[in-house]
Amino acid sequence: MGRFKQMTSDSGAEAGIDISPLMDCVFILLIFFIVTTTFVDETGVEVDKPQAASAVRLEKTSILIALTEKGEVVYGGREIGVSGVQPLVKRMLQKEEVPVIIQADASAQSGMLVRIIDEAKLAGASKVSIASRKT
Repeated sequence: MGRFKQMTSDSGAEAGIDISPLMDCVFILLIFFIVTTTFVDETGVEVDKPQAASAVRLEKTSILIALTEKGEVVYGGREIGVSGVQPLVKRMLQKEEVPVIIQADASAQSGMLVRIIDEAKLAGASKVSIASRKT
């Protein structure tokens, strides 16, 4: 019986569970969900959109510009004015070719809406749409 010795622990430390692989998996899942999530930019103001029978859903990644009842042009919660539309659209189109969606209030002046569309087209936008409510 001299061949088999009983293994004893001299240090007295208890064996624990290694959780580092579990933490690696959690971080990989977290990174996966962050990368696959799409973020939608809102205009920052509430507009009463007109109704249209031909309304369709557009892509989530788009440049949303709002035209309020008072004639304010808003992007991302701040007023940019008509003169700010062209630089904004140019800057956003440098990253990726995305459509421009204008959320115009039903009682907004049509002349302002046309000016915003012109500014977006001059900036190089190939698709400019007007948001509406489905009837």
